Amino acid sequence: MTSITSTRGMLGAGSAMFCVGTLTAVSATIADYPVFGGQAVRYTVAAAILLVVVRFLDARQDRPQLALRNLTPRDLVLLTALAGTGLAAFNVFIVAATRDTSPATIGTVIATVPIVLALVGPILERRRPSPTIVVSAVVVALGAALANGLGSGTLHGLLLSLGALGGEVCFSLLAVPLLPKLGPLRVSAYSAALAAPMLLVIGLIADGRGVVRTPTVSEAAGFTYLTVIVTTVAFFLWYDAIGRLGADRAGLFAGMIPVSAVITTVVLGLGGPGPADLLGAALVATGVVIGLRPRRRPAAAPAPAPEPEPEPAGC
Repeated sequence: MTSITSTRGMLGAGSAMFCVGTLTAVSATIADYPVFGGQAVRYTVAAAILLVVVRFLDARQDRPQLALRNLTPRDLVLLTALAGTGLAAFNVFIVAATRDTSPATIGTVIATVPIVLALVGPILERRRPSPTIVVSAVVVALGAALANGLGSGTLHGLLLSLGALGGEVCFSLLAVPLLPKLGPLRVSAYSAALAAPMLLVIGLIADGRGVVRTPTVSEAAGFTYLTVIVTTVAFFLWYDAIGRLGADRAGLFAGMIPVSAVITTVVLGLGGPGPADLLGAALVATGVVIGLRPRRRPAAAPAPAPEPEPEPAGC
């Protein structure tokens, strides 16, 4: 059963990060749409889809429904922090950073997320970081950075990129204490529902009345993909993987994001991979394989030899 759980977790984490990696190329189709209003709509629709799925599964399995009003204050604080940092603030930092530095720099900074998760994730779960996972995370991060092109930019842009990294880390770590009680579907649904109004307010400040408009056909197609695949499906798969693998092991798959971006670019005919892309992908794969090797169990101590029975005394 443990091996099946790990396999499902690895497949889920890999699929989730592959989906997220397609975001960059697909986002080109909505580049002219107001950013924050578009993200607010995206999260609103995704939350609605996820909540419908939750209600359907609860009714089918005859489970009591766990609505937002039934959550404890601690649950609400964690969910609000998750939505505010991992979703809303992450988008704000990404948008601000792209105005001040190159996408490669942003991607390179965010590519270090496996290292942070490998170090901090186990501490939050009250266990020691695994040296193997940490080394693997460093290899994955180097490969992801290489695939991103390492990048260059200003100090201000670097700081904004670090803010985006913080949001990406919070997106995973703040979910860890929530998953045992709420499960991946509810964590995904509630965080998206809470992030939508935050982004709408930011959009009203940034874009005023133009925060939302009717999308074109290509924009509607792009938003549909981002909502259903990158948000609804990927969020669930990622949180499910964290619950099965732990944040540190699941975090290794974050290195697949730039690899997936390269593949998507090729599939859409927007360019071809260079030597750095291929070498970076190879490093990511190597790091993931090293980090996900089955852990050796300590050898059982040999059983003590039975003591010889005393011989009966002679008559």
